[in-house]
Amino acid sequence: MSTLGLLRTSNGPLRLYSPGMNERFFADVSAWLTQAGLAGTPENDIFSVFCDRCVAAGISLGRAHSFIDTLDPVYEGRLFRWGYSPDESGVVQYGRTTLDRPEASGSASLDEQATYVWRRSAHYAMLQTGASLVRRRLDADTKDEFSLLLDWRAAGLTDYVAIISRFAAEGVIGEMDGFYSSWATRSPGGFSDGEIAALERLVPYLALAIKSVSLARMTGTLMETYLGRDAGQRVLGGRILRGVADRIETVLWFSDLRGFTRITDTAPEEVIPLLNDYADVIVSAIHEHGGDVLKLMGDGTLAIFTAEDRAHACTAALSAAIAARKSIAALNQRRLAEGHPATDIYLGLHVGDVFYGNIGSRERLDFTVIGPAVNEVSRIAAMCRSVDQPVLMSAAFADVGTVKPYVISVGRYALRGVSQPQELFTFDPGLLAGA
Repeated sequence: MSTLGLLRTSNGPLRLYSPGMNERFFADVSAWLTQAGLAGTPENDIFSVFCDRCVAAGISLGRAHSFIDTLDPVYEGRLFRWGYSPDESGVVQYGRTTLDRPEASGSASLDEQATYVWRRSAHYAMLQTGASLVRRRLDADTKDEFSLLLDWRAAGLTDYVAIISRFAAEGVIGEMDGFYSSWATRSPGGFSDGEIAALERLVPYLALAIKSVSLARMTGTLMETYLGRDAGQRVLGGRILRGVADRIETVLWFSDLRGFTRITDTAPEEVIPLLNDYADVIVSAIHEHGGDVLKLMGDGTLAIFTAEDRAHACTAALSAAIAARKSIAALNQRRLAEGHPATDIYLGLHVGDVFYGNIGSRERLDFTVIGPAVNEVSRIAAMCRSVDQPVLMSAAFADVGTVKPYVISVGRYALRGVSQPQELFTFDPGLLAGA
């Protein structure tokens, strides 16, 4: 025991200690964090194992938090927790803390709660002062100073340390400007100076590993948010060469909003909330039935439904159309009750061959679909106005066996840019009445 040693610290419990062991521990943990970051290990797993290894080495952790901001259309970032009961989640996604108007993100209560907690936190105070580490003994004098302290003191924790691992200006993306962590112990004497020094030394490695994984997650989120789920996955899979496209058969969905130009002209301040409300229900209906949204063009939505067989894809698109109309009816009731303008969609459905891939210049590519079928579906949707039908389908779509019992013909029509008149179909009124 002479080289490893058991040292009783002034804080009470026996803890392993030796300079040699400490260096081996630091080397092992830093190497493990490097490998975990390179391997893309989930952030909460990295954080949990890191805390477990610290405890095994003699650091008296009782509870820990860490969080990092990201780029996400709904959440500002992710919080990772250790030291809680098994039925409490180790990952919490938090809302916006920097919006002047929380309702602009569509989740006011979530954002207001996140903002309140954040502005009472030790980390927020540290950003105002430039500090990188703050320590507080958890007692009656400090329990109300920062947002976590009262709850952590009630849980039997005695000492609290907050650390910010700041990123250099070149490493900042959006609000992702650093890695924020909180550490607490139940030891009666609090943390020892050696324990705090060990955390200060190790946390930057932890920050680098979690930042690496978070950046990969953020890249995937951005790809799927702006390109669509399937297109985003294809780009992340390496399909980024200009001119590389697959020829596929797919169901095409093209919809836009009825009376959108009038609403834009008469109530311009309503346009963005209106677009967001209707996009929410339309995109959700498409995604819930297996479709992929490729483009949002003003009030227009271009989506595809791909499947092993045409019947399955057409059935999915038909179900999505019915679901979208139900959701829009409910949305219209709410908007009208709140004194906001309401509208409906015009929808065209078609099936055909398209090229699906990268089109554009060397500097700016678009991952989308092209081909005559894309032009045809947009013309079918435009024809809804002329024939006063909310949904129109091509003969190729309507002739599919799983679709045919639910549609009726509305006649043959010439479509702009299409050489031959096309027979078009719409929902059987009985289907919608019973839906």
